[in-house]
Amino acid sequence: MISNTLKEFYIRNDSNTKKMGDDINFRKKSKEWFDIANKYEYSYHFTWMGRPIIQYPQDIIATQEIIWSVQPDFIIETGIAHGGGITFYASMLELIGKGEVIGIDIDIRMHNRELIEKHPMFKRMTMIEGSSISDNVLQQVKSKVKNKNRILVCLDSNHKHDHVLKELTLYSPFVKKGSYLIVFDTIIQDMPPNFSFNRPWGQGDNPKTAVEAFLKINDRFVVDKTIDNKLQISVAPGGYLKCIKD
Repeated sequence: MISNTLKEFYIRNDSNTKKMGDDINFRKKSKEWFDIANKYEYSYHFTWMGRPIIQYPQDIIATQEIIWSVQPDFIIETGIAHGGGITFYASMLELIGKGEVIGIDIDIRMHNRELIEKHPMFKRMTMIEGSSISDNVLQQVKSKVKNKNRILVCLDSNHKHDHVLKELTLYSPFVKKGSYLIVFDTIIQDMPPNFSFNRPWGQGDNPKTAVEAFLKINDRFVVDKTIDNKLQISVAPGGYLKCIKD
């Protein structure tokens, strides 16, 4: 049971985060800070239990809150890289006392695989090498999660529009009412034009454009704007999608 004092605390927080979201100047300052921080590859500076996580602390905390709320049986992550994300998800499931994370990457480099497999949290991990949108990989995922309804999906692999939209189409059915589908790096759409000069994605072709296209044809998900409002600084603005119907 929540005490009246705690209820008042949450009510005040909800009010303040709503005001933050409506504060145009605050949002502008947050965007300016983000653009400067990105020049120093800010997201590369953090680790989780020894593995580079390549995420902003704000998004890590927001995802932690979601995991604790959803209590998932499985977390599906596309894009493993150095393994910080899969380690973070596995450690959260270890704290909950149940669950497994499925990490998918088209190229799991040997030096990363070896270190991930030696990690104490590997006991809650399964890694699948292959394209996240291939039928072979999708069938492996379906086989792992069958008969489980409490699933959280995090998309963080190829950031091109068509790839992310395909991921959204293929992996959204795993997510049921009350859980989330998190799409990282929607911020690409809002970055300076020269930000992605050496990448195949950029403005007009990125996770945010894919999310916008997906939401036009799928009414099971909505953007959880309360998360955007309270984070302000995030690589996933508009990317926290809450499932509102089965």
